[in-house]
Amino acid sequence: ILRAAGDIIRIDPQALTIPAVAERAGVSVSTVYRHYSSADALLGSYMVEVDTQIRDYSHDCNTAGPELFDDVLREWGSIIEVYGPGLVQLRSRRGFLERLYTGDTAMQMVREAWERPIRRLLRAEAIEDDYFEGALFLFNMMFDPRELLDLCARDRPMDTVLAIMKDAYLGALRGWHQVGTPRI
Repeated sequence: ILRAAGDIIRIDPQALTIPAVAERAGVSVSTVYRHYSSADALLGSYMVEVDTQIRDYSHDCNTAGPELFDDVLREWGSIIEVYGPGLVQLRSRRGFLERLYTGDTAMQMVREAWERPIRRLLRAEAIEDDYFEGALFLFNMMFDPRELLDLCARDRPMDTVLAIMKDAYLGALRGWHQVGTPRI
């Protein structure tokens, strides 16, 4: 069912309905409803599935030092190239920190995926670990699928977009650290 939903989301996110998913999955509408109470519930599960992919990649990656950030970021770019249009449709109206602090499953997965890579990047930049939450918040803003896809639509390949955004991200982190911006 999730695979069918993903297929629909990648092609036309607006076409995601329980009947469309049932047809694509080759099951009855009632079967889909047995697992998911609504299209929104299905979308939430889909987002967790995507977040699980990046979290598992991050956990399994054996790259040392700050290069871990680069490896996980490349994988994130690959995921966005496949799932991006669907991910754009899944953006919450609640803020990142609110969702993170209230235990939102997707945000916990994001934290699990990026904690090790971001902390290694902070150490390489001689930025204290207590900047981590701010760095995660900033990462969520700057590496939003909607914005990355917008840059790619300007005839830039994903690897170039990620390099541009990583430079901006590092600049922002360094700037926060240099001026002593309060931690988030």
